[in-house]
Amino acid sequence: MNRHHTAVLLMVCPDCNGIIANVTALLARLGANIVYLDQHTDHESAMFFMRVEWDLECFSVSLDDFKTIFTHESARKFDMIWELYQSAVHQRMAIFVSKYAHCFLDLLARWRTASLNVDISVIISNHEQVRTDAERFSLPFEHIPITAANREAQTEEQIRVLNEYRTDFIVLARYMQIIPPALINAYSNRIINIHHSFLPGFPGAKPYHQAYVRGVKIIGATAHYVTEELDAGPIIEQDVQRVNHKFSVDDLIATGQDIERSVLARAVQAHIERRVLVYNNRTVVFS
Repeated sequence: MNRHHTAVLLMVCPDCNGIIANVTALLARLGANIVYLDQHTDHESAMFFMRVEWDLECFSVSLDDFKTIFTHESARKFDMIWELYQSAVHQRMAIFVSKYAHCFLDLLARWRTASLNVDISVIISNHEQVRTDAERFSLPFEHIPITAANREAQTEEQIRVLNEYRTDFIVLARYMQIIPPALINAYSNRIINIHHSFLPGFPGAKPYHQAYVRGVKIIGATAHYVTEELDAGPIIEQDVQRVNHKFSVDDLIATGQDIERSVLARAVQAHIERRVLVYNNRTVVFS
């Protein structure tokens, strides 16, 4: 089965009897060959979440017609919030990056080798360091420096550039600037950030140096959607690795950067494959 010829339906609604039966019966009637179905019930909130993917080869109606049918026969009946996607339509991903290039270069490599089924719309940076890397792959590069005095105007410029390049979502590949509300609101649940994750937490500059001084035994990384509350958005992916007293600062940095790369890539992959549902600042990430 070619996943480039599938449709994906994501839905959330109050939990009740008959939801799965209703949706699958409707899809079967329309000739859908379901290739994936997963669901989750949050008993605390009494909410139901589901992801369904089906092969479009023998589907008897257009997706536009299906939206109408689904609205009348399922969505209204169960008070659903839902989204429909076609796997063949590539999303357009903008990458924001500052001076640390490890996550940025990893995303480029995965994109170049088709590990990420996505188009890169534009690279935006507040520094010039990665311009050469972007140009090596013939990707648009926009240098938009940020200061306290020009932040509002430069945010408007960022949004203009993102619109010009028809961007669907943004990845902050170690972009060392706070994202202002105007940009967050324009791309709600469509800005993915990566940051180190220590126990205890070490805010500010040189977190790995602080971790070394405190002798941490676990380091890790967290990828999440960006909200106005700093580093408190819905979590998509996390990972940790044990370290010990033999690790130098450089060892901690290298280990941390490896985790950041892999965690960010998995989060981006989940977003691209439409496997993430956000509800009340939490995520359901389907396998």
